[in-house]
Amino acid sequence: MKRVDPTQAALAPEAAEALLRSLQARFAQFMQRHPTLEWAKIEAKLLAQPAKLWSLNEMERTGGEPDVVGYDPANDQYLFFDCSIETPKGRRSICYDRAALNARKEHKPATSAQDMAAEMGIALLSEADYWALQQLGAFDTKTSSWLQTPPAIRDLGGALFGDYRYNHVFIYHSGADSYYAVRGFRGLIRV
Repeated sequence: MKRVDPTQAALAPEAAEALLRSLQARFAQFMQRHPTLEWAKIEAKLLAQPAKLWSLNEMERTGGEPDVVGYDPANDQYLFFDCSIETPKGRRSICYDRAALNARKEHKPATSAQDMAAEMGIALLSEADYWALQQLGAFDTKTSSWLQTPPAIRDLGGALFGDYRYNHVFIYHSGADSYYAVRGFRGLIRV
């Protein structure tokens, strides 16, 4: 499969229209995630940035159900997070990064969370992002999601992931080379 440069990618007009309709419907359905924001302004920013629209389509295609969760006035950017109830189905059973993938001697997963995010033109959620997401609902009640890991932890072979159990958000650590059928990653993109 030919790799696409996410900074140069663009959707066909019909696909872009379909994605915009889906995003607008989700935006309207979950107004509690963004009560002060207006869809028309967000749509205008999306139409001006075809590569970001392509990345949002990748989030959608892999089961992330991206939605607007905030606005950064300092940078004039809208924040889209994966808002699927469980970690996106199309991004599970992967280890944390390329180094972890290369370190596995056998039973290697197909890719890593960091590699897949880069190919999609998105970033993994940080711990702070994950806490913010969990304020919008109960996410990852049966799954878990890799999170951006500080270099001090990663240099020692570990990586962070989060989930929601017992009415509580948990941030854990694991070997970066581990992977499970119920662990994937959630991404974000700034538009």
